[in-house]
Amino acid sequence: MSFLDDFLARAALAGLGVALAAAPLGCFVVWRRMAYFGEATAHAAVLGVAFALGLGFAVMPAVLIAALLMALLVTAMTGRGFAMDTALGVMSHTALAAGLVAVTLLADVRLDLMAYLFGDILAVTSGDLAVIWGGAALVLGLTLWRWPALLLSTLNPDLARASDIDPRREEMVLTLALAVVVAVAIKVVGVLLIASLLVIPPAAARPLSHTPEQMALTAAGLGACATLGGLWAAFSFDTPTGPSIVCTAALLFLLTTVLGQLRRNR
Repeated sequence: MSFLDDFLARAALAGLGVALAAAPLGCFVVWRRMAYFGEATAHAAVLGVAFALGLGFAVMPAVLIAALLMALLVTAMTGRGFAMDTALGVMSHTALAAGLVAVTLLADVRLDLMAYLFGDILAVTSGDLAVIWGGAALVLGLTLWRWPALLLSTLNPDLARASDIDPRREEMVLTLALAVVVAVAIKVVGVLLIASLLVIPPAAARPLSHTPEQMALTAAGLGACATLGGLWAAFSFDTPTGPSIVCTAALLFLLTTVLGQLRRNR
């Protein structure tokens, strides 16, 4: 029996792939205060799953397209006088509700809806691993390639324009990477918990970091620890795996917050 035949090994590798992809991207989500944007993009994945199953398409491309369409619709609504939080609230809950309704109307399709909502990392196959790590490599490569431009447009859009960098273009790059992360993470933590994996490790890394690059690397390490710790907790206490990973990440956030406060007091 090979290493990849062990379902726990496949689960660990899948979780590590998602954590490594989400960490640097999640830093930009935190810096830009886009946590709700990530949640809205994730909720659109349910609608993508429903269309994929109803039309007989592959789930991963359908989720990716749905996430991208959600990002474009939110951007269009914001440009027409709607406040960002209002547009996100309307589109996020509408997409989730419409997706759940559409799934229940698929009478000829047997679907474990809880697996899509909260993840089913223990059911990851070798093919899923290839997709997850392929998506992670794409996101990491895109983030590294655009890192200086993304960072400058995040910290100072006016200076970015003066440096011949279009902040709107960099925002679209970030949106594309976010959609890819949502598509590959749906199997690991599910639609309702993807935003947590994007936000909590970078937020936990912030008190321990002095530079953006250090924060991204620390977030990747904390995300990996949360994944492996959550898997151990789920196996030891017979708890749901996706929520266990998020709870472990939350404990790490609490720990780093306390450590950061002690450091400031000194």
